[in-house]
Amino acid sequence: MTRKVKKLWIVLAAAAGIPLTMWLCWYLSPKTKMVAAIIDKTVLTSAGQEHISFLWILNHEKLTKTASKFYKIDHDYFGFFPSEGEKFRLKGLERFNNDQLQQLSEDINLVYFTDTYGIYRNEWYTQKNNNERSGMVYGGMSSQDIELLKQMKQKKKLIITEFNSIGSPTSQETRKHFEDMFAMHWTGWTGRFFESLDTTRNKELPRWLINNYKRANNNNWPFKKSGIALVSNQDRVIILEDGRDLKNPMPHIISGEYGQKVLGLPEKIKYAFWFDVIQPNRAINTQVASFQMDVNQNGQALLKANGLSAVFPAVLMHKETDYRFYYFSGDFCDNPVSLSSSYFKGIGAFKWLFYDTSNPMERSSFFWNFYRPMMTNILDQEREYNKK
Repeated sequence: MTRKVKKLWIVLAAAAGIPLTMWLCWYLSPKTKMVAAIIDKTVLTSAGQEHISFLWILNHEKLTKTASKFYKIDHDYFGFFPSEGEKFRLKGLERFNNDQLQQLSEDINLVYFTDTYGIYRNEWYTQKNNNERSGMVYGGMSSQDIELLKQMKQKKKLIITEFNSIGSPTSQETRKHFEDMFAMHWTGWTGRFFESLDTTRNKELPRWLINNYKRANNNNWPFKKSGIALVSNQDRVIILEDGRDLKNPMPHIISGEYGQKVLGLPEKIKYAFWFDVIQPNRAINTQVASFQMDVNQNGQALLKANGLSAVFPAVLMHKETDYRFYYFSGDFCDNPVSLSSSYFKGIGAFKWLFYDTSNPMERSSFFWNFYRPMMTNILDQEREYNKK
């Protein structure tokens, strides 16, 4: 749908009073107290991009931090808090002792680690070149984070984690604690789709990624088309390019029966952002959805040579009753959504207004068609669980 047609529809809808009715229905619907501890260590602005999607769900479903107060995106989380200029505050779990963590685990219904990647000096102090790596200001999963997760697991409370919870810069020791606790293993690989691998056209290609590849390949970067970059924690880089290695350059998420019937997931959806490659203990965790890279014979051989597969977990879930745990292998909570749209009940019926599927890089459709139904159903289950 063109932008002009969308604007016309909005004008007509406004004239008919539809938005006002939708807002009134939202306003008059009851609140439900659900106390969530949100961990976000990658907050460059007060917009809270790395946890905005979860706040959208909480607000739209009228899930509140107290009997009456809504969550505030720039206030209600643990992590990095930006201030004016180059000032900031750190309000993570690192300041908590064990007794305080024990009390927190008693007080909350759920914990959601949306991002622990952190803030780096070039992002915070210079604002010049975000594509280069630099020294860390704050980030990584901490021993206090692990202790809260341990307490939540013992109390059978809801735990949600996602990329980048245990990747760099989390220490190997802390990562091992997490992996042992939740029966999964990070392979050390992360990846992302790029619409163009041409360095003269795509200025968003990370310089560190290009430099690491060139360092191992005689200073060559021969790629011009779209494709997928895979990077190991040892700085090894694999490039899967459209045509040469890929039949279809865009990664997709394929959902199984449980994901479709219980969590409301689509059978297949594109995914154009960051992900990590993990290996689950399948006797303990259920693979609700999987990433799939559409490789040809050449791409398959390249993956195999590096110990990788074209299919790997996207959503993991522990289905037994001894504890409650999800892991999302992508940057699922980071989507270009506006909190203002969460104030309208039934807004999902008009989701087509918010994205243009002709743009391969748009991520709004992922929020509306995958993240929103999944998180809404998970939180609906949590509401029912808390009634018991």
